[in-house]
Amino acid sequence: MRVMYLAEMLGGRVVGEGLRRIFKIADLEHAGKYDIAYVDDEKFFAAAAESKAWCLIVREGVEDKFPDRTLLVVKNPKLAFARVGSTLSPPSHREPAIHPTAVVAETATIAPRAYVGPQVCIGDNTKVGDFTRIDAGVVLGSNVTVGDFCVLHPNVVLYDNVSIGSSVILHAGVCLGADGFGYVRDDQGYYWKFPQVGTVVIEDDVEIGAHSCVDRAALGRTRIGKGTRLDNMVHVGHNCDIGERVVIAAQTGISGSVVIEDDAVIGGQVGFGDHTRVQKGAVIGSKAGVLPGKIVRPGVWWGIPVQPLDQYKRMNAHMNRLPEMREQLKRLEAEIEELKKRIKRD
Repeated sequence: MRVMYLAEMLGGRVVGEGLRRIFKIADLEHAGKYDIAYVDDEKFFAAAAESKAWCLIVREGVEDKFPDRTLLVVKNPKLAFARVGSTLSPPSHREPAIHPTAVVAETATIAPRAYVGPQVCIGDNTKVGDFTRIDAGVVLGSNVTVGDFCVLHPNVVLYDNVSIGSSVILHAGVCLGADGFGYVRDDQGYYWKFPQVGTVVIEDDVEIGAHSCVDRAALGRTRIGKGTRLDNMVHVGHNCDIGERVVIAAQTGISGSVVIEDDAVIGGQVGFGDHTRVQKGAVIGSKAGVLPGKIVRPGVWWGIPVQPLDQYKRMNAHMNRLPEMREQLKRLEAEIEELKKRIKRD
């Protein structure tokens, strides 16, 4: 695309040659002729000046730093770069087809512009929407609904009665709708499986990373809200309700009946006990532990058990001083013993 059209798309402005054609995005170090890169931090200005990128995305007020470049000036260079990347490097397209090795139930409905790859298995009464791409080895159970413009990468599994909206991306190995971990123990210590007969609902524009699992509800539904992003190897337990535009990083484990409200941010390797609630605007740092029933209010939280960041920093500072404090305590004990001896002599 020409720079002037990118600027129009982003609501930015061009400094330099707006008619220049840009073919792809690149980082500052590897960018070449016809590439576009971005710089949003002063510490990278020198690298940007040395870069061979024809065009740079920059913020307002730094145009004079790069007098020999074509510049795309915007409020948020990183966001603009991401949007340009989506435009110049869209997902690979598949021509509508059903591969001859796919097994599709007679009662399934496949939209005419969908793609169904090799070794795919699609069950009874399942519906696949227009322009959706079902890659090799995907299994869709019975009564599954997949919306339009979705991408299901290889070996995704959707159990019976699962529903996903439009523009959903499921990366390789995602599993939606497996039974939740629910058991009832009798007097003899035997564990009886609690019914897991609910469903999973994935709303529009959700992306779920490779090998993540979302369990079906025991009764009712497990929900992932519109615009939410799950990283690789995230586990969402039964009856959870994850709101809209939530971000959850890798290796996070969420127990059953957890509610995470809209716009929350969850770091990697966070552990949630059951029936917790994360309120809108809360940010939970990596490796935190959220005890069962806890309400996490807006703000930044960290630690085990999870606590406000300022409190965690103070506690961490005290913990780091423990060796020094131990030595001080030993000296004080020695001084006290010496004083006791003097008192006895007197």
